[in-house]
Amino acid sequence: MFEGFVDERIDVGEVALRVRHGGDGPPVLLVHGHPRTGSTWHRVAPRLVEAGFTVVCPDMRGYGRSGKAAIRPDHSQQSKRAVAGDLVRLMRHLGHAEFAAAGHDRGCYVAMRLALDHPAAVRRVVLMDGVPISEALARCDARFAEAWWHWFFYAQPGKPERAILADPDAWYTGSPERMGAANHDEFRAATRDPETVRAMLEDYRAGLGVDRQHELDDRAHGRTIACPALFLWSTGDDMEELYGDPLAIWREWAADIRGVPIESGHHMAEENPAAVAEAISDLLRRGAWSTRRTPPRPAAPRP
Repeated sequence: MFEGFVDERIDVGEVALRVRHGGDGPPVLLVHGHPRTGSTWHRVAPRLVEAGFTVVCPDMRGYGRSGKAAIRPDHSQQSKRAVAGDLVRLMRHLGHAEFAAAGHDRGCYVAMRLALDHPAAVRRVVLMDGVPISEALARCDARFAEAWWHWFFYAQPGKPERAILADPDAWYTGSPERMGAANHDEFRAATRDPETVRAMLEDYRAGLGVDRQHELDDRAHGRTIACPALFLWSTGDDMEELYGDPLAIWREWAADIRGVPIESGHHMAEENPAAVAEAISDLLRRGAWSTRRTPPRPAAPRP
């Protein structure tokens, strides 16, 4: 995977992030979802490099081989705001003062938070297979609860960790044929590591609490996504079943947004990477923007 990419670990303050990056041109940050790592983009990233972009694929804090922050009572150490702050510092470290961001699944919420909290840095945003957490919870009915029960189970203290680690394959399915052998190996290693599993669950605990409140605060203060945005949803997932027109929800959050359905199951970057890469490339080429670069910072030594 990621032939020609640099694979390194970079200290961004509270944690160090494992990141793969390569290419030359306008930078795009790709943010994975649960329970994947940055390797989920292994079929998309080379296509974007070939299209003329610099591509950065980190493991989010708590996930994969990235650092795990100390758990706080309100779970804010795994909030999307905290993750977004990590990623802005990562991009600055790599010399990218301005960049595009794309996020899938839980990474969709991070990409949204990046665009809302760091509008001077994020010039384009791609939101994939998700609607804002507060919007999903406001529409939560019996159908949602049946399909997305794991949101509420994962938020409970202690028990989800015990259940998952007792039999990871019963919780997290994937095959090397569909995912790619190396990507599958990385995914299986992550879902068997107790610290990673706990941090991934903290993502959900933050989601129902501090993340939801951050979004409600945004709405109360009229904050919306200012940059051009793209919403991608998998035709084989349940976005339309749950929300009718999910793009209509996003129009309340971003004035300049369009939508593209992707013929795929939920893990679209693995299942239809050509369509994903093409859609992202199209957005990034919409109206050229000049990207300010900052000198790359030397990595700080870690004890």
